[in-house]
This record gives sequence, structure tokens and C-alpha cells, in this order.
Amino acid sequence: MKRKLFAHFLLIGLLATFLCCGCLLAVLARQLETQAFDQLAQEAVLALQGDARAGDGWLSSLQTDLRLTHIAADGTVLFDNQADASGMDNHLGRQEIAQALATGQGQAIHRSKTLAERTLYYALRLEDGTVLRLACTQSSALSAVMGVLPLIAVLLLAMGLLCVLLAARLSSQLVRPINAINLDHPHAGDVYPELSALVERIQQQNHTIRQQMERLLQSQREFTAITENMSEGFLLLSTRMEVLSGNHAAFRLLGMEDSPGPVLLPDACGIERIVNAAEAALAGIRNEGILPLGAMSWQVIASPVSTDGRLWGAVILLLDVTERESREALRREFSANVSHELKTPLTSISGYAELMKQGMLPPEKTKNAAETIYRESQRLIALIGDIINLSQLDEAEGRFEQEQVDLYRLAGEVLDSLKMMADQRHVSLALTGGRQTVIGIAHVLREMLYNLCDNAIKYNRDGGSVTVHIAQKQRHVQLTVRDTGIGIPFEDQQRVFERFYRVDKSRSRAMGGTGLGLSIVKHGAQLHHASIDLSSEPGKGTTVTLVF
Repeated sequence: MKRKLFAHFLLIGLLATFLCCGCLLAVLARQLETQAFDQLAQEAVLALQGDARAGDGWLSSLQTDLRLTHIAADGTVLFDNQADASGMDNHLGRQEIAQALATGQGQAIHRSKTLAERTLYYALRLEDGTVLRLACTQSSALSAVMGVLPLIAVLLLAMGLLCVLLAARLSSQLVRPINAINLDHPHAGDVYPELSALVERIQQQNHTIRQQMERLLQSQREFTAITENMSEGFLLLSTRMEVLSGNHAAFRLLGMEDSPGPVLLPDACGIERIVNAAEAALAGIRNEGILPLGAMSWQVIASPVSTDGRLWGAVILLLDVTERESREALRREFSANVSHELKTPLTSISGYAELMKQGMLPPEKTKNAAETIYRESQRLIALIGDIINLSQLDEAEGRFEQEQVDLYRLAGEVLDSLKMMADQRHVSLALTGGRQTVIGIAHVLREMLYNLCDNAIKYNRDGGSVTVHIAQKQRHVQLTVRDTGIGIPFEDQQRVFERFYRVDKSRSRAMGGTGLGLSIVKHGAQLHHASIDLSSEPGKGTTVTLVF
């Protein structure tokens, strides 16, 4: 802007200077022209005076640089001191001659055909009716003008330098207040009135920008709060595979905590699956898959980011699906185990039934076959019942109304119901501790106690004991079931709560176990937000403690 102002001011100054000089030259030329005509008039008067003194032949005797022409009243050239009068045409139509014949004197400027020059003419009518004309070429006037040209050139140079200085000063003075405007506080400082509209506009723009920045910052804070508190990983990539943004979950997963600024994903991440997913997304293809990392499973979702058909980058989401995959694996395992557990008794029942149907079973073995069918059907009923209980526990969150449950009384009822089975195994039952109540679901707690005590009796030794102890410890209610049975090997202790897991499958089936008892205990504990602790030593017994 300063350069433009300087150029405009300089141009205006130079134009004004040249115009002034042109006008000055025009006035000077006009003045010289007037002086030339005055000189011609004076020379004419002097010529007339000479005529009076010299008589005939006075014109030829005059010594002058001027052109003298004597013209008759009819326009015939009588005498010319610079040309042959006889060869000259009639001058009656000349402007200065016509004026002199009409008014006594006349003047004109025209190009002389004879001398081929721009000439100034002055004509004076004599007493005898003839006309005396004096002429001088304009070159004499121009020479006078040319004489002052060096002075004019010096004047132009001085004025040009002055225009440069003034243009620089004016442009600086005009631009200085604009450059001095405080963009944050435009009204502060010395601002001339012509800038008031600009200042107001800047003030309005500042207000608009501040509002937009506040909205952007608020949106950024909300976005950051959301992404940083996500357990899922989030990455935003440019079209050149640069990591533009992301959250700590993604950086931790990819080992990029210390990556300074934008980095290329292939350089920062050594996981080929994620790089391939990003490349596919940047090619415009949405893709997803499962990425196993150690004991965890992550779902990788890569989607292109585009607007109006133009690709701007890609976004990658990393979702922790470990639990989902674990549940899916458990479901598949559960389905396989259920099929196996149902197939065994059904095969036995179907086989005996077919023998009885075909009459191929001797009468003395019919009773044994019926007992086997009854035993296997009871096993099926128990298995289906446990499966139903597990399904109910899986979906029990919020479905059952909780109440105050006296664990001591509930344990006594469960031990009473198992007393006959314990007597058959010569196992003594004991309930110790005192009355403690918890908030829970009574029938679920009963099922949990029943399974713990049932296992303690089944896997006990003859003459062994089962003790249920209920007490309060550190503001928590503890229920402990301790037996003196066969115990659980250390390598199996972490898996006994899995569905259908048995330490000794043959013994478990012989005891009528379904492999779901401890799974029901585990789900019931989760439903009541209780913890389970198992302590066991083979040959010495097992202790299971529930802490509510």
C-alpha cells in the first residue's frame, strides 16, 4: 500500500510539474510572440521615418534582418528585400494585408510558401494606400525559448526531487497510523477520522473472531474430553499417512506416547494390520477386523474421511473387544460342552429304550435298564436345570427385587436339605458364626450355598466334615464353606469356576455332577458384587470364601 501511495503521489507531483512547465512555456512563447509583433510595429514606424528622410529607394537602402515587402493596393508585390518581387503571387488575400487595408494595420502568423518557414507578419497601410509588411521567422522566438530550456530542465529536476521527497513523506504519514493500529484494541492510539470506518470494522471483526474462537475452543475441549476419556483408541490421519490427532488410548496401544508432533503412521506404528487398514481407508475403502494383541483383542475400524467426493484423510477406531471375544469363545465352548453333556445320557437312554423296544433285553436286566434310564434322565434334568439357572443369572441384573437376607438362617436350611446325602457319605455338617444379613436375592443365594455345600459333600472322604462359617470382618460379611475332601490341584484352581470344567471327569459324572455348580456360584457372586476366594490342597480339603 505504501508503494502504491508513493507512486500515485509522485505521479501527481510530476504531472503537475510538467503541466506547470508546459503552461509556463506556452505563456513565454505567447509573450515572445507579442514582443515580436511589437518589435515589427516599431520597425515599421522607423521605416516610415526613414522614408521621409531618404525619399525614393528608401526600402532598398534599409539595413535590417527583417523581411520587408511593399505591396500595392491591388495586392501586387512592388518590392521584397529577400525575394524577387516579380515572381511572387498577389498578396491581396493575405490576412494581414486585408486587415491593414481595412483598418490601417494587421498581423498574422503563417507558413511562408516562399521561405517555407513559420513567419510572423505585421502590415501597415501607408498614406499612398500601399501596404508595408514586415516579417520575421519564428525561429528567433524559439531560440529565445530554447535559451531558457536549461533553466527549465534544472527546475524540472529540482521539482522532481521535491516530488519524490514529498511523496515519500506523505505516503509514510498516511500509512503510519494504519500500521500503528492495535488490532486487539483498534480504538487505542491516535487514529485520524478517515480511518474510523476501518477501525470500527476491525473492532467488529475482532468480536466475531473472538466468538468463533470461543466456540472452536469449546468444541475442541468437548472433543478432547470425549476422546481422552474413551477406553477406545482414536486416530485421525492425513492423506499422507500423518497422525494429525489421537487420544492416549491409541498412543499407548501403538507405543507412541513420546512421539513429538505429527509423525507418519508406518514409522510410529509397527503393527502391519493397522497400517494396512489405514492404507485401505485412504484408498476410499472402509474396512474392519480383529487385532489380537497379547491377551487382548481389538477391533480395528478404518474409515475414509471425505467431503463432496474429495478425500481429506482417514479415521481409525480401536475398540477393546476382549470381553466380547471371550464371551463368544465361552459361548462356543458352552454350546460344544452342552452338546457333549446332553449326548452322553441321551445315547444311553436311547440305547436301552431301543433294546426294550426290540425285545432284546432279558427280563432279569429290565430293572437295571430302567434304573439306568431313570438315572440318566435325572442327570439330564439336573443339567437342564443348571443351564436354566445360569441363563437366569446372566440376565438377572435388575430383574429380581433385592431384600434383606439372613445368611445364617439360609445356610441352616441348605444344610438341613443336604443332611440325608451327607449321612449317606458319613460326612458331618456344621454351621458356625452368627447371624449376618446382606442385601440380595434369596433364591440365588440359596442356589449358591447349595452348590458349594453339595460339592463339599460329594468330593469329601468318608467320615469327613463340612463347615459353614458366617461372620463379619472389616465391615464385610464373609461366608466360608470348608471341607476335608480330596482337594483341587493347584493348576486347576483357576479354572474350576468355568462352565463344564471338571478336575476328574469320570468321578464327577459318577457323582452326578453337571460341571456347572461353581459357574452358578461365580455368576451369583457377580450379581451380588461379592468376591470369591478359593484355597485348596490336594488330599487335605478345600475352602471357598464369599465376601459380601
